[in-house]
Amino acid sequence: MIAAQLLAYYFTELKDDQVKKIDKYLYAMRLSDETLTDIMSRFKKEMEDGLSRDTNPTAIVKMLPTFVRSIPDGTEKGDFIALDLGGSHFRILRVKVSHEKKQTVQMESEIYDTPEDIIHGTGTRLFDHVAECLGDFMEKKQIKDKKLPVGFTFSFPCMQSKLDEGILLTWTKRFKASGVEGMDVVKLLNKAIKKRGVK
Repeated sequence: MIAAQLLAYYFTELKDDQVKKIDKYLYAMRLSDETLTDIMSRFKKEMEDGLSRDTNPTAIVKMLPTFVRSIPDGTEKGDFIALDLGGSHFRILRVKVSHEKKQTVQMESEIYDTPEDIIHGTGTRLFDHVAECLGDFMEKKQIKDKKLPVGFTFSFPCMQSKLDEGILLTWTKRFKASGVEGMDVVKLLNKAIKKRGVK
């Protein structure tokens, strides 16, 4: 909705010749109904291949179980840390959920760069970097002496057999840190946190 409003605003601010140039480029990107239907059916087949036990190993779209059996129902409360690793930036959030008169959610976050030498270095250096950033965040937020539950978003294909385990199948998105594929990233994270001394 907001994106549509912004587009409408920008288009009203453009001159006619600018709008014509944009329309010319957008026209070339239009797809016919037949092409869209073909894309949809191919994508559906790839998802079905990913879901099938027989074709999953060779499927292009991996459909991997997450073992998340429920979603938030609005009664949650507490103080949490969320880690999000999946690109050139690493994000840490502190999320406070309370239920005084109504549910309120407060969030504080920091974004940390993930340099190329860490993305392409060793897994030990990568997870040490994550633990270092976490330590810095907890210091800044003055919560280094608190024991808080941690949620870890690791945006790469992982095989899970339980909620607190993720075996990295393969790196994507330019990541190539050695010694991580085939390993449990939760264990690697915990090991780095213990070594760093973050509680």
